[in-house]
Amino acid sequence: MPHYIMAIDQGTTGTTSAILDRSGRVIAKVNKEYAQNYPRPGWVEHNPEDIWDSVLATIHEVLAMSGINPKDIAAIGITNQRETTLVWDRKTHKPVYNAIVWQCRRTTDFCNKLKKSAVVRNKINKKTGLVIDPYFSATKFRWILDQVEGARKRALAGELAGGTVDCFLLWRLTGGQVHATDVSNASRTMLMNIEKGNWDSELLKLFSVPKNLLPTIRPSSGELGKTKGVPGLPDGIPIAGMAGDQQAALFGQICFEVGEAKCTFGTGSFLLMNTGAKRVNSKSGILTTVAWQLKGEKKLTYALEGGAFVCGAAVQWLRDGLKIISSSSDVERLAREVSDSGGVEFVPALTGLGAPYWDPSARGLICGLTRGATRAHVARATLEAMALQNVDILVAMQKDLGKKLKSLKVDGGATANNLLMQMQADYLGQSISRPQMIESTVAGAAYLAGLGVGFWSSQNELRKVWKLDQDFSPALNAQARAARLKSWHSAVARTGA
Repeated sequence: MPHYIMAIDQGTTGTTSAILDRSGRVIAKVNKEYAQNYPRPGWVEHNPEDIWDSVLATIHEVLAMSGINPKDIAAIGITNQRETTLVWDRKTHKPVYNAIVWQCRRTTDFCNKLKKSAVVRNKINKKTGLVIDPYFSATKFRWILDQVEGARKRALAGELAGGTVDCFLLWRLTGGQVHATDVSNASRTMLMNIEKGNWDSELLKLFSVPKNLLPTIRPSSGELGKTKGVPGLPDGIPIAGMAGDQQAALFGQICFEVGEAKCTFGTGSFLLMNTGAKRVNSKSGILTTVAWQLKGEKKLTYALEGGAFVCGAAVQWLRDGLKIISSSSDVERLAREVSDSGGVEFVPALTGLGAPYWDPSARGLICGLTRGATRAHVARATLEAMALQNVDILVAMQKDLGKKLKSLKVDGGATANNLLMQMQADYLGQSISRPQMIESTVAGAAYLAGLGVGFWSSQNELRKVWKLDQDFSPALNAQARAARLKSWHSAVARTGA
């Protein structure tokens, strides 16, 4: 029996391919970045061929690094940047336009028109668990079909295929034989009815997206297709796990019980809380989404989700925009030069505010400056903001769920920053856990694929695979915590939120 699982994590700035063994240990891992395209202010695109080339390159390099025989791969799992949208020719496999990235705001005007109708807002929220925002895929599909010459006509004729990045990769990995997505990615399009788990005809009509453009919706675990014609891989390897990156991270953090949650610190920060087979409708500005569906299960597992659009990107801005640090890793050292932010507040609404505010027009703000303020205060205020915006989201989730958070696990590159992790525990007032493997998206994709082919027998077996690195306990008293949150909310109010 094959001894390894390959995970492909196709992210916003690059692709990671990794090989894991049965104990969940990463045998080898390779990342390759690719170009970000900004054709107009607020527009963000990727060249789909750049995405595919990065996948092929990392597959080749990770196999070479590991030294394993590709025939010893039991299955492949895919996880991906979610709402990013592509449309391609079914015969040539070539995209008709660049991938429109989840960060892209080009459909803001159309979204604002839809928002004017309370009936439409409520209908979309009831069916999809989402709020109307350019973030999601539906308006991106509409834009491509309307703006690319001949695209709508060709789509109606069945000549074009569309989907999110997982769907595009599955198509390419199977040589164009499989056009499918999983329930977690489909739930982010604003076109799927999350109660029924299928494309909703009323929503398709509202967004002018023909059903024959879209993929089949499948469970997140279980065989989706087999490799065919992929350079460096033999034909016939099952692709048996697929989930959007944040849902994959929730699974990779073994958050299988109601009330268990994870926070991924990446370009943005994304928090998901497992609500089980029960869909919880938010009244606090939080999204309801599908977490996963496992092989052989009829029921969907749901989650509450909140995301802050700018998290690690705020540190990148300190490096590239303000140039007060030379590398992202310098921020912790600089922030430790002062004991607090000295009254400086930084609200990193550099691309608007996400949950629970949902204000695309909000703008970033640095306030509380005095003659005594230094770049160290700004650095510390940046880390505090990363933690504080997550507190807002988690408090809203607890309110919706009607109970306290059961546990919070953290992952992503920024979790290596111990100061930030301590701030998160302090401002939340609850212990947080960091695993040994902080790339939980990779783990989740691998676990789903492994379950899908019996490489791991059950979720209970996976619990033994997850290993703790460090717990962080709150060291701030309730009075100091309340004062800090009050100052933060005062600053947020000044952004226009």
